[in-house]
Amino acid sequence: MKKNMYTRITIVLFIIGLMIAVQYNTIKQPAERDTRDIWAIREELAEEKQRHSTLLAEIRSLNEVVGRYEQSEKANLQSALYETLNRLKLQAGLTEVKGPGVVLRVEPAPELIEMGYEIKEISPDLLTQLLNALFKNNAASVSIDGNRVVHTTAIRDINGKTTVNSIPLSSPPFEIYIGTSSFKEAQKMYNSLQASTFIDSFYLDNFNLIIEEPTEHLTIPAFDQPLTNDYLTEVEKGE
Repeated sequence: MKKNMYTRITIVLFIIGLMIAVQYNTIKQPAERDTRDIWAIREELAEEKQRHSTLLAEIRSLNEVVGRYEQSEKANLQSALYETLNRLKLQAGLTEVKGPGVVLRVEPAPELIEMGYEIKEISPDLLTQLLNALFKNNAASVSIDGNRVVHTTAIRDINGKTTVNSIPLSSPPFEIYIGTSSFKEAQKMYNSLQASTFIDSFYLDNFNLIIEEPTEHLTIPAFDQPLTNDYLTEVEKGE
């Protein structure tokens, strides 16, 4: 009888000891912590929220189109198709845009010219960085020296000349137009550019980047070149 009791006590103590060992090991080896800077995490979270917001807006827009299709009679279906076509052309940059925005002016730094510095072509990398920052700050449309920026736009050096859409930029001064969805967004864009390092970056390349006050009346030209398509092909009738 005593032997059975000792055996049971031994088993219970073994189980308790095993549980304590597992708990101690869990506390001793916690999960790996995220050691990133808090601002890096906040910036990543802001980017994810912006992507989420953009997706929701696109879903809402497509749901509205579906709703119009479902509610339209056959006589009005063509009108709904034209409306969708015009919206897609607007998104692709194939139509002129009028509305609020900000104008940037790129000029040679006069004091550097007087000191004998040679004003070279503006760097494609610098323009690309600026363009990425503009779209990150919710630019709705952009034109550089009259060239509309679309999804196929390339900014690169061709034979020593900086080009946009394969068109050489004019010698400075030239202007960059930034269209926004509202005047409030234009003010945010203005403040963001004023607080950025781009003014200094342009000055290092012997240029002055002048950021004009936001305006409610800005006209951005349409993309006037053929759009290239490497993936879709037109299907002939009857196939």
